Amino acid sequence: MKLRIDELKKKHHAARHWCYAWQLGIEEIRYRANDDGEPNNSAGLPIYGQIVSKGLTNVLLVVVRYFGGTKLGVGGLINAYKTTAKLILEESIIVEKTIDIYYQLIFEYKDMNKVMRIIKENKLEIKNQKMNLNCEYLISVRKKNASKIERLFTELRCLKIKEVKQ
Repeated sequence: MKLRIDELKKKHHAARHWCYAWQLGIEEIRYRANDDGEPNNSAGLPIYGQIVSKGLTNVLLVVVRYFGGTKLGVGGLINAYKTTAKLILEESIIVEKTIDIYYQLIFEYKDMNKVMRIIKENKLEIKNQKMNLNCEYLISVRKKNASKIERLFTELRCLKIKEVKQ
């Protein structure tokens, strides 16, 4: 992130402030808000508030401000940074990614229909398959559905299921 902010400082070298906020992580969230010389909590926190209101993570948002000759005051700065951050996020392309868990399923060919029924009913993705004496599938499951899917396959009792790290 520091590299990206440094790039912006070079690109906008005549600006006075490069205020930013970032948030990283899914389960353990880390964040930072920086006012870059503006009055305390007048820039970084309003920017961060917009990140939180959109429910975003793994994001850096930088607002570059040039001094235009008019002093805005703390309230004006808060409004300016908050509104700018909001507009930036409204115009941005937000990329949503799922957190997936991968399972290896090993079963006999005679149990294929039972396994495929669960896969189709739950719209699971088969990442890899091997058909030898036994069938072996590598499937991906959204993390929020993982315990349900693991339970469904465990209840079949005709296969082995094992979580695989990717």
